[in-house]
Amino acid sequence: MITERSAYGSAAPPSDGAAVSPGSGGDATGRDIPAIIKAYVSLTKPRIVELLLVTTVPAMMLAAGGWPSLWLVAVVLVGGSLAAGAASALNCYIDRDIDQLMRRTKRRPLPAHTVTPRAALVFGLVLAAVAVTVMAVFTNWLATALTLAAIVYYDVIYTMWLKRTTSQNTFWGGICGAAPVLIGWAAVTGSLAPAAWGLFAVVFFWQMPHFYALAIKYKDDYARAGIPMLPVVASVRRVNLEIVIFSWLTVASSVAVWPLGMTPIYGITAVVVGALFVLEAHRLHGRARRGEPLRPMRLFHWSTTYLTILFVAVALDALI
Repeated sequence: MITERSAYGSAAPPSDGAAVSPGSGGDATGRDIPAIIKAYVSLTKPRIVELLLVTTVPAMMLAAGGWPSLWLVAVVLVGGSLAAGAASALNCYIDRDIDQLMRRTKRRPLPAHTVTPRAALVFGLVLAAVAVTVMAVFTNWLATALTLAAIVYYDVIYTMWLKRTTSQNTFWGGICGAAPVLIGWAAVTGSLAPAAWGLFAVVFFWQMPHFYALAIKYKDDYARAGIPMLPVVASVRRVNLEIVIFSWLTVASSVAVWPLGMTPIYGITAVVVGALFVLEAHRLHGRARRGEPLRPMRLFHWSTTYLTILFVAVALDALI
């Protein structure tokens, strides 16, 4: 149970249907249109959408053995962006109680009262409906089913249940984070090949060192909100050991994709950037063992660079 005083202070938060008066930072007609648009865009967490798309397009290219239909790419990008945005908006609605307790999230539209909870809920549901409709009309049943499953899993299974009940939330939440690879592949072929599952494994295992590093940085935030992220409930050494293990699993998965029809361009890239990724994970683990300042965001930012370079190599490989 969260017993700390909320960001609302002594006053109760506005109800889901309550309008917020102009000038109070609320979702009111008195606000200018650009500010309202910015708030709704913020609900979709654009940086997460960008990262998901970085993995989707190369997977589509590899599935097609070159450039897939540009129309299909556009459809999947639009549908995937809407689906990711919908999942994020619904996540913001569900997590509005804990977002107001965390410094990292208290400026999001719901804690800041720039969008009402009801508006965020409707926005997320509409985006989800449009996303699934786009995928259903222009792709195939498998890609559509995976898109719908990813939204439901992220918001119902992960956000409403796992995130608040188990320190393994990041592990199981990694399923929906890696789903765009499968969705892109399925949209091209209507099936899932071993290479698709290999790339899925890369993104799945990658999420642990990536998000554990972020959770180390914001450990106090998660503790304040009562979220049992692994860095909150486990020792620093345990967390960093898991980071090392999952970093190795990420690189092993990337190398395992090499024999599945990939050229040395991909293979050499996977080995080189993978070695750098593992090295940074070991450096973080070493600082933890020596009791030095951890600087986890070095690994966090490098992990993003690693994934981007690896999937650029996938795209280049598909063009050869």
